[in-house]
Amino acid sequence: TTQRLMAEGVTIFRPETCMIDSSVSVGQDTVIEPFVQLFGQTHIGTDCHIRSYSVIGNSTLGDGVLVRNSCVIDHATVEQGATIGPFAHLRPESHIGREAHVGNFVETKKTRLGERSKANHLAYLGDTEIGTGCNIGAGVITCNYDGVDKHPTQIGNGVFVGSNSTLVAPVKLEDDSYVAAASCITKPVPSGALALGRAHQ
Repeated sequence: TTQRLMAEGVTIFRPETCMIDSSVSVGQDTVIEPFVQLFGQTHIGTDCHIRSYSVIGNSTLGDGVLVRNSCVIDHATVEQGATIGPFAHLRPESHIGREAHVGNFVETKKTRLGERSKANHLAYLGDTEIGTGCNIGAGVITCNYDGVDKHPTQIGNGVFVGSNSTLVAPVKLEDDSYVAAASCITKPVPSGALALGRAHQ
């Protein structure tokens, strides 16, 4: 498979170190670094860059996607121009929008991250719909599981979620709302509102 892909215009550094299934398709001008694993029904667009030690299975990546080192992408969709990782984990039914960023030690599960939205550091986003142009701060957690059932979190467009916030599902943050750092959010946040829920120092 590596020889076929290279003949089709894919650059693979140290192909003997990569594991690529025959069912995988990769577009021209994509670069695959050493020790990458691509398996199942995985389709990667043109002009992508897959950095070392990433494992991608049964997923679709659009054109111009950058996957930094040591990412795991499983049954997920990543749209054009998005950046993933390093050390990110996209679990099944994750959908990352155009030019969105999923950064260091961020885990998504059954989550849609909208166009140009960013979750750059140390977050867990599960059963979540996130609109466009949002910023999800470091250490943000969607509390989607109550011990019995899973619940959704809805985040509108242009929302800012401050670092170390917990969003206790089911909960909705409307467009252009702002969650202050270290807040525990248990009630809906109206459009344009500031939500602040932290203990007094």
